[in-house]
Amino acid sequence: MTERISGWARELLQRPGAFGTLATLWPDGSPHLAVVWYLVRGDTIVINSAVGRIWPTNLLRDPRCSMLVELAYEWVSVSGQVDVVSEQAAAQADIAALARRYNQDDPERAERMIHSLFQAQERISFVLHPLRVAEHPDA
Repeated sequence: MTERISGWARELLQRPGAFGTLATLWPDGSPHLAVVWYLVRGDTIVINSAVGRIWPTNLLRDPRCSMLVELAYEWVSVSGQVDVVSEQAAAQADIAALARRYNQDDPERAERMIHSLFQAQERISFVLHPLRVAEHPDA
């Protein structure tokens, strides 16, 4: 059953400038870590990549993953499984939303990235459905 992202965990995940560290599994079962952009969409986490990179290849083979977002001593961990979004219009819309989220202080840069870099790439999105959400507020 999917767990909700609520309260303090949602607040930390939506803070501007917070990056995620995504853990996927290599074919031998060992972990692979990558820093990623992400969006909170409802009670899911959306991540996106160019096709062919290591972590998306790992998720296509095994949809289990965990993501950690930390800001100093505060952190949220989300673990679960992903659904794949390979339809290009949806994947391109996701990377555009991500570029705008991570470049709020420079909207022109976001638009340049979208039009000169991302639109030329085959993109893929993953929607992480949380099975576990753990948090550590620095209170």
